[in-house]
Amino acid sequence: MQNVRVTDDAFDEFSFLPAQAAELGATGPIPAAERLTLALPDGRTLSALRFGDAPPAVTFLHGAGLNAHTFDTTILALGLPALSIDLAGHGDSSWRSDAAYTAGPLADDVVRALEAWTTSPQTLVGQSLGGLTAASVAARRPDLVASLVIVDITPGVNPDEGPAQIRAFFAGPTSWASRDELVERALSFGLGGSRGAATRGVYLNSRVREDGRVEWKHHFAHLAAAVANGDADAPTLDSAVRDLLSESGWHDLAAVTAPITLIRGERGFVSAGDADDFSRRLPAASVVSVPARHNVQEDIPAELAALVRAASGRRSPAV
Repeated sequence: MQNVRVTDDAFDEFSFLPAQAAELGATGPIPAAERLTLALPDGRTLSALRFGDAPPAVTFLHGAGLNAHTFDTTILALGLPALSIDLAGHGDSSWRSDAAYTAGPLADDVVRALEAWTTSPQTLVGQSLGGLTAASVAARRPDLVASLVIVDITPGVNPDEGPAQIRAFFAGPTSWASRDELVERALSFGLGGSRGAATRGVYLNSRVREDGRVEWKHHFAHLAAAVANGDADAPTLDSAVRDLLSESGWHDLAAVTAPITLIRGERGFVSAGDADDFSRRLPAASVVSVPARHNVQEDIPAELAALVRAASGRRSPAV
């Protein structure tokens, strides 16, 4: 559970939206945005962002080490009322004491969120960790999912290649003197896109402690650092990653009855061979390759929004 006191409680997490809209060339009004909190039966809380005045039509699930805000620009370009959920251990959602950050436990929370915050089956969009979680949700609760969009992940991805970069990025100190240091680290790993985008991402994914030090909000960084520092009692992320990228993920996908779209970043984690394997196992699914890295939503948000609209079967209604 997260009980860390911070000093930037007054920070307006939606203050970046006008600049993001300007980057898109959007001229209309910024959609209403609010943070939601859901109490879970075990005492944890789940947090999310809701955009628009109407009930959500699209729900987004982020990847490991990210948070609900990673989809802000995509949602602005989408033109549909949307929900973006902080998975357990990320953003403003509680950490899990058992560090069970795999598809099944995460999907349990998402199901409760969809029951509480949506009124119709969703176009469920999941990137990386969120993609495998979304598949688990769609497999067990087809009544909640109208279509499934998976962004740059399959259960066949080699856990020793792409995901290793993320583990290495977070296996550093657990606190920093300033957010500027975190921005430089992200850029040195080729993460975050432009400096402006990396700065925005760091501000929305970190917090300032009472002692003035800055730390990541999500549990993954703390777990990775503990392992890197030789803590024998620390849960290992390697085992969690291998659990995610296992045959159980294919079982979930095979059980999904909703239309499935895989969006592959050409410079991301899903190789051409992985995409071919996906098509062989799921011949009815659509596979789209796009010129992007793993975080497609940050590289080409407008293009991703267009693909999500197409998967939702809608054109471009106003939010």
